[in-house]
Amino acid sequence: MIELRGRARRLGDRVNTDYIVASSRKKETLDPQELKRWLLESVDPDFAASVRAGDLLVAGEAFGCGSAMEVAVTVVKAAGIRAVVAESFSRTYFRNAVNNGLIPVECETSGIQEGDEIRVEVRADGVMVTDETRGFEVRARSLPPFVLSILEAEGLVGSLRTRGDFGQEMP
Repeated sequence: MIELRGRARRLGDRVNTDYIVASSRKKETLDPQELKRWLLESVDPDFAASVRAGDLLVAGEAFGCGSAMEVAVTVVKAAGIRAVVAESFSRTYFRNAVNNGLIPVECETSGIQEGDEIRVEVRADGVMVTDETRGFEVRARSLPPFVLSILEAEGLVGSLRTRGDFGQEMP
């Protein structure tokens, strides 16, 4: 089981990968530790400076749409954010998130507001998001066991190190 608690950082619909980190910023480096200074600057120029480790991004539909640049995931993690709670994700962002240990949680988010304290519980029997500020709970889309095992190992590399293989027999 994975349990996270943090402050909700509210975003809207269709936050694309260039909003997460602008293409112009990626010309000089792909180092997430450098790029985190510009996290979501086109959405809110002061966002990166206001992020605290443990914050959780909360968004609407199609989070991470746009290019498939993995750095749009790694820069979020570099900022100390361990999960994104959104109504939906682009498929490439979802897979990049899982592979890099950023927890993608899909559920109804309209009731969660900026600054709310939220709890995310990722378990084998389901995923729950609780808004502790407003006192409600939302069941999120369940994650398959293999995805959960990757996230528990903090990403695909960690999972391979732990397991030593891909978890299946080759023919």
